[in-house]
Amino acid sequence: MATEQSSVPEAYDDLLEQYGRSTYLGDANMVLSWDQEVMMPEGGTPARAKQRGAISGMQHELLVDDDVGAWLEDLDGADLPAEQAAVVREIRRQYDRKAKVPTDLVEEISEATSDAHPVWQEAKENDDWETFAPTVERLLDLKREYAEHIDPDADPYAVLFADYEPYIDLETAERVLERLRDRLVPLIDDIRETDADLYTVEGTFPEADQMALARETLETLGYDFEHGRLDTAPHPFSSGTQFDARVTTRFDESEPLDSLGSTIHEFGHATYTQGLSTDDYGTPLGEHRGLTVHESQSRLWENHVGRTEAFWEGFVPRFNEQYGTDLTSRQAYEAANQVYEDNLIRVEADELTYHLHIILRFEIERDLIAGDLDVAEVPAVWNDRMEEYLGVRPDADGEGCLQDIHWSHGSFGYFPTYSLGSVLAAQLYAAAESDIDDLAGKVRGGEFGPLHEWLTDNVHAHGQRYTTDDLIERATGEPFTADHFLEYADSKFGALYGLDR
Repeated sequence: MATEQSSVPEAYDDLLEQYGRSTYLGDANMVLSWDQEVMMPEGGTPARAKQRGAISGMQHELLVDDDVGAWLEDLDGADLPAEQAAVVREIRRQYDRKAKVPTDLVEEISEATSDAHPVWQEAKENDDWETFAPTVERLLDLKREYAEHIDPDADPYAVLFADYEPYIDLETAERVLERLRDRLVPLIDDIRETDADLYTVEGTFPEADQMALARETLETLGYDFEHGRLDTAPHPFSSGTQFDARVTTRFDESEPLDSLGSTIHEFGHATYTQGLSTDDYGTPLGEHRGLTVHESQSRLWENHVGRTEAFWEGFVPRFNEQYGTDLTSRQAYEAANQVYEDNLIRVEADELTYHLHIILRFEIERDLIAGDLDVAEVPAVWNDRMEEYLGVRPDADGEGCLQDIHWSHGSFGYFPTYSLGSVLAAQLYAAAESDIDDLAGKVRGGEFGPLHEWLTDNVHAHGQRYTTDDLIERATGEPFTADHFLEYADSKFGALYGLDR
């Protein structure tokens, strides 16, 4: 039963203070994770695993403390302002899930993922799945145990997926993925049957030049270096808070567009983080809505800005100046959007085949979590499905099942959000185009402020005030839908490849 209204403000303030302390520990842990992937000496893992495990345990204990449960009970049914009600809703959701998980399991998972990072890195460099397989077995066991504590009667993969996307259910994600597969596979087949010859950028592009251009690109797009930094990592990522949102990229001296696309992608993540409310730091209103929305921001900037002809019409002079090339904007646009037959690596994939990478890993993850696939069989199943879905077969594990870092993080259930985010990116960009006069012209002229402002006003600034579906409908005027993405893909690639669609 709810308490008297006079006690509500006190319970709310106490709850917020406790949640803030838990959040600050989590953010400190995030910096330790960034350091491990970017700067930490190779031999630092044993200590780092213990450090991160201890912090994860402390963070967990703060959030599942009995007092938190009591404060939430005091606030049950209270007549709160909308923003306070949203804060309570989000903390309650986390409490209800995490209170079921023992602290020692949380610490063990954190230590295991820290231990896993160098093992994955070595296995990838040596193309040796067998080296990494015992680590995957350990993480799968831990994550199954974690899911069983939260809901022993639910599909464990659905429980894990809800950690990354709390309000779009797994059934919806599966329907979207099936729809993408059904529509994109024929489109890719049609593209491969054409005799279109899109331009390819060739040559050697030194890492120092790529870093200089990556930094300038971030500045051009509006990245705030006062609250961020650019580094390299084996697997590009972005992490941080609205006060310190960092990005990483990586370089291949024969593929300058890959590092550029990666940088723009991570910029999208970071600009979302930098756009969160500073006044609400330490509360759910100062945190991102979930990984579907987060991925929508990275994919929007990467694809709907960075892979457009309008962007290249404005940016190609700077590209040519950096590298001594003489590309036209049309050539750069074609090169940035070419659908390659040899498409082994997800982070280097074109905009269409990218989603088949997601579907492939999603299917394997589900079977692993369910116990329907043995870890030792992963390379063979991976290679068979690559051949079936993408028409290519990896020659080595490093370009196959070891290419992504996510399993070393124990991030089973993460991957569907990549495609969900791409779908949402198209929906959000269509709404922004409707609201912003001549958005393409502004992109062409390097005026990214209006798009930043639109995204901040409609997405970033709200934090977790709205559920995912409510946020989408408020921003776009319609429920979550794949229609915009599929129409965009047909139109863009149909025109590029001369298809009658």
